[in-house]
Amino acid sequence: MTDLSRMYVDECLRGEGGLATAVARAELPPAFEEAWRAHLLPRPWFVRASETAAFARDLEGLFDLLLSLPERLFGGDVERYAAEIGLAPELVALLRRGGSGVPAKLGRADAYHDGTSFKLLEFNLGSEVGGLDMDVLDQALLKVPEFAAFAREHGLGHVDIAERMAAVLRDRARPALSGSSEPVIGLIEGRGGVGPYGRLMRATQEAMAEQGLDLRIGEIGDVRARADGKLTLDGTPLDLVLRNFAASQLLDDPEGPGVAEPFFRAHEAGRTVLFTSLESGLYSHKSALALLSDPRSGDAFDAGERALIERVLPWSRALRASGPAGLVELCRERRERLILKPGAGYGGLDTFVGWECTDAEWRKALDLAVERGGYVAQERVVPRPEPVYDPATGTVDDWIAALGFFLTDDGYAGAHARVNRADGGAIVGMSSNPDTRMVGVFTHP
Repeated sequence: MTDLSRMYVDECLRGEGGLATAVARAELPPAFEEAWRAHLLPRPWFVRASETAAFARDLEGLFDLLLSLPERLFGGDVERYAAEIGLAPELVALLRRGGSGVPAKLGRADAYHDGTSFKLLEFNLGSEVGGLDMDVLDQALLKVPEFAAFAREHGLGHVDIAERMAAVLRDRARPALSGSSEPVIGLIEGRGGVGPYGRLMRATQEAMAEQGLDLRIGEIGDVRARADGKLTLDGTPLDLVLRNFAASQLLDDPEGPGVAEPFFRAHEAGRTVLFTSLESGLYSHKSALALLSDPRSGDAFDAGERALIERVLPWSRALRASGPAGLVELCRERRERLILKPGAGYGGLDTFVGWECTDAEWRKALDLAVERGGYVAQERVVPRPEPVYDPATGTVDDWIAALGFFLTDDGYAGAHARVNRADGGAIVGMSSNPDTRMVGVFTHP
């Protein structure tokens, strides 16, 4: 644990100053309150500023390496690269539609701290990543006198994710502005997406409004194209669409992927910017990370690049029927050290945890992964536990965190964390574990 975590918990145990109830007493804006209040941990998470800065630099380097994979390993043939990581041709065609060939540097890298350093679990690229509003909690905490005093005493800092994102959106929307000096932005989900995700989208809308941005919520079927190609939502012209739909949603849409053609045409004509393009999906697939980790790719990287990969990325291998001889057998032997993840999955869904399986269950999971294709076996990273005081019970328990580090074209853009009790299972994700909690992140010297 960090010393600061222990200090925080010790102050809570002493019951002095009301620090233990700071999160409960933080005044949250209404949409954030609705979306997140019931899912918040009783305290924020602390990380060292120096470690965070170093890991963010490594992530920027890793992003560049990911984008270089088609050229380095496949002579620039994107189709061959995509086939190698298990993407179907129809998906590849959709991902490349409307792209520039160079995806925007926007995404969230999820990582554990193993007690020594941060280790990357997955790199979620594209605008459909969640959590852009989470720094609202940090700002609210700093208005609680007891926490503000603790923050001053220990030199706590934080990066406003929404502020960084707003700057990027203003810059990207500028070429398509239709009059006002500020853009009108559509946060657009796939068909039927606002129902399950609306409260989270409204929290993002609220955070962007605080930054002075007019963000409208809608679904892909609600958007219309004017005669001049400009997209509109409920009659309002949109200067930028902040894409909250994924390519898989378009493929599953009753009208097919063609429903997105007006978005691509508006983007190409410079009438409404699509941010981000779908091409980020070519590089956020977990099998792309496996290519970096695979020793067969080693000659494509210089010594410094290999050191970066080894420093940040756990052992990762793509599983497929045509994979290297002996790989599946090796994975069988290493059950207690491996986790199986779907390459395009999220939230821990359809994931198999080796150390929580019997040998028979693990063999079945490996067979299924090979049969389905697109799965990645990754070495277990044991996250460092941190103490959390629960003011409702007066007890202290160990929790673990999956840190989400945000990147934009301007670099590191803040962090949040999803947390579970240390004994609450291996998957830290709200989609697969209802006991998962969200938490703001502060850096300290």
